[in-house]
Amino acid sequence: MSEPRVVATGLLFPEGPIAEADGSVLLVEIARGTLSRVAPDGEVTVVAECGGGPNGAAYGPDGKIYICNNGGCFEFNDVMDLMVPGEVPSAWSGGSIQRVGRDGHPGTRDHCRHAVAPTRCFKS
Repeated sequence: MSEPRVVATGLLFPEGPIAEADGSVLLVEIARGTLSRVAPDGEVTVVAECGGGPNGAAYGPDGKIYICNNGGCFEFNDVMDLMVPGEVPSAWSGGSIQRVGRDGHPGTRDHCRHAVAPTRCFKS
């Protein structure tokens, strides 16, 4: 087995990776609030500004990227040089599902109107 290698640095709590045919990886950065692309050479570019806390991504049957967004339900803290989710902000009001076109331009943003949102944060 080959040794692992660092492909990109500086990502702000990445999740929801999608492997692309060109060797790049699309992912969401929860703390940055973006959908980002990591090229095979490690270059990171922002594809779309999502706001809130995007924490999952997948292609839909229409070819658009669907983002699960927790609405920014965490404040992030630096703990021993690690980014760690903390308290729920008092202004947090819920999450949403967002849609982004393949070209990176935002599609529509539909707020979840379910009794239990797909991503849910609870105050203790």
